[in-house]
Amino acid sequence: MNIGALTLNYPTVLAPLAGYTHLPFRLLVKEFGCGMVCSEMISARGLIHASARTEQMLVTCKDEKPLSVQIFGSEPSVMAEASSRVEASGADVVDINFGCWVRKVIKTGAGSALMKSPGLAQAIIKAVRQAITVPLTIKIRSGWEPDGAQALTIAQIASDCGVDAIAIHPRTAQQGFKGVADWSVIKKIKEAIAIPLIGNGDILTPEDAIRMFDLTGCDAVMIGRATLANPLIFAQVHNLLQGKAAEPTDILMRITLMKRLVNLHVDHFGEKRACRMLRGRLGWFVKGLPHSGKFRESVSQITTQPQAMTCIDVYAAFLEEHALFL
Repeated sequence: MNIGALTLNYPTVLAPLAGYTHLPFRLLVKEFGCGMVCSEMISARGLIHASARTEQMLVTCKDEKPLSVQIFGSEPSVMAEASSRVEASGADVVDINFGCWVRKVIKTGAGSALMKSPGLAQAIIKAVRQAITVPLTIKIRSGWEPDGAQALTIAQIASDCGVDAIAIHPRTAQQGFKGVADWSVIKKIKEAIAIPLIGNGDILTPEDAIRMFDLTGCDAVMIGRATLANPLIFAQVHNLLQGKAAEPTDILMRITLMKRLVNLHVDHFGEKRACRMLRGRLGWFVKGLPHSGKFRESVSQITTQPQAMTCIDVYAAFLEEHALFL
C-alpha cells in the first residue's frame, strides 16, 4: 500500500491511542511487522509552546519507521506551524485528528467538532498541506449522524485538498467506543474517493481484519485496542493475508512480551516513571489466564525493573508448575 510517496510493507496500521502508543509500545508492535505506527494524539498548541512532555511525544528512532504523528487543533495557522515541526522531528506522515470525541477536545472546536464545520476543516487541511512535504492523512469518524454523510463530505474535501489517505472509524462522535462500528460506512467512503482508505473499528481478532478487507474493500486496516493485549495481531493478520495460519499468542509468548515491554519502557522513560506506567499495563497480557488477578496485584506496587521481572518470573513459574504452558 502507498500513502503518497511512502510505501508500507504491509497494509496494517497501529491506531493512535492516547496514553498508550508512545515509542516503547510502537517499537513492540513494529517487531511484529506492523506496516505503520502512529503516535498518540498531540496538541498543536502544545507543540508550538514546546512543552517538555509534548517534545518527548515526538521522539522517534529508525527501528519504528515509518511513523505517523497525529495532531489536533482548530486553528489553521497553528496546525500548519505544528505540522511543520512534526515533519522536522522526523515523522514520515502527518495525520490530522477529526475523530476525537472527548469533551475537552470537542469544546475547543477540534477533533470530531470539525466534522460539523466543513469550511474550517477545509482551511485546516489546506494550511497543513501547504506547510509540509511528507504525506498527509486524516482520521475521521462517521460524524454526528450514523448515516456517515458528514464523513463523506470531509473525505471528499480531503481528497480535493491533497490528502494522501484517510482512516475512518465508523462510529458517531456520540458513541465513543460504545455500540458497534458500522463497516458499511467504510465501504461507502471507499467507493466515493480515489485515495487510499484505512478501515478502523471493532477489529478484535486477526480474522476480523480479513473480514473488514473483504466486506469494505479498504486498502489497509488500522488496529487499536486489540493490540494492547496482543501486539502479535499484526503478524497474525499478515499470515492470514498470505494464506497461512494465524498462530495463536501462547502463554510463553505473553511472558516474553511482558519482559520486552518492561525493558522498552525503562529504556525510554527511566525506571521510576516506567514502573508507574507498567503497574497497569502488564495486566494486558494475562487477561483470561488463571490467577491473573493475583499477578495484577503483584505488579501494582512495582518500583524497580528487577521487581517487575521477578513478578513476571513468579507468575510464569506458577503457570509452568500447573502445566499451563501446554
